Amino acid sequence: MSEIHLSSSVSFVIIISMERTLIYTTENLITPLPVSRFLKQKSFSSQNLVQLKKDPDAVLANGIPCFMNHILQPGDTLTLHIREDHSSEKIPPVNLPLNIVYEDADLMVINKPAGMPIHPSMNNYYNSLANALAYYFEKQNCPFVFRCINRLDRDTSGLTIVAKHYVSAGMLSAMIANKATSGITREYLAIAKGSVRPLEGTITAPLGRKEGSIIERTVDFENGESAVTHYRVLDEKNGHSLVSLILETGRTHQIRIHMKYLGYPLIGDYLYNPDMEQIQRQALHAWKLSFVHPITGEKMQFTAPLPEDMAAVLYP
Repeated sequence: MSEIHLSSSVSFVIIISMERTLIYTTENLITPLPVSRFLKQKSFSSQNLVQLKKDPDAVLANGIPCFMNHILQPGDTLTLHIREDHSSEKIPPVNLPLNIVYEDADLMVINKPAGMPIHPSMNNYYNSLANALAYYFEKQNCPFVFRCINRLDRDTSGLTIVAKHYVSAGMLSAMIANKATSGITREYLAIAKGSVRPLEGTITAPLGRKEGSIIERTVDFENGESAVTHYRVLDEKNGHSLVSLILETGRTHQIRIHMKYLGYPLIGDYLYNPDMEQIQRQALHAWKLSFVHPITGEKMQFTAPLPEDMAAVLYP
């Protein structure tokens, strides 16, 4: 958003919309296919199709606007204009440090520091990742709708994906929800006190809300949701273990509870193991992220080094 001042008393606000253009060719079509089915095969969600329908010039077959029931023929060109001209409400832009690891027209990968919430809340209204991104896009005169795909706890550092438009958001969210078949992998590094044994394994323990708490979770074999974590000890230094963990599911506080269930809770975890002698937050870092790009199909992999506060525990 930018302002053009025409006089000392009059100004107009120009809203610059976000637009992403995707072009598909249908050379490999064996039989004619409706636009809607073609896009479904490209992993567009039903909600994506609804949003595209709202813009009469969003879908074009061979340069001519068309409806979702238009039949594509082999050799046709399908052009999509993904447009957004509004921003998320109640997310004030704030100039905060923002470590952008990767950015293209469809998504961003950000290395979030510990202590930064993902989105604003009652006690964290001006210090979240969403605030920082609102400022980042405001400086570019671009609308901003906050769509964080893999959310991290406030005191967990590391890599998180932010979608830049509703189509990539829908595709990435589906990949997170169906991680077992979509090829998306999140690997974390954690520090536990002592020597974790066995050196590697799989923790299978369902998780549910802890009775009497709206925040804490606990292992609950009767009513909990399925939760699976694969772990491997990478190093043992200074009386602590550095553990690699890969999530098969993504439950709230999953790693923190599973490591406690194993008998080796994370140090610095104020909820599940308030041992603050070595570090002032849970020693958990999302260090590696691998996935297939939702639009291009390219294999993507990003890493973020162990933060200084965690490294200092192991290698003082």
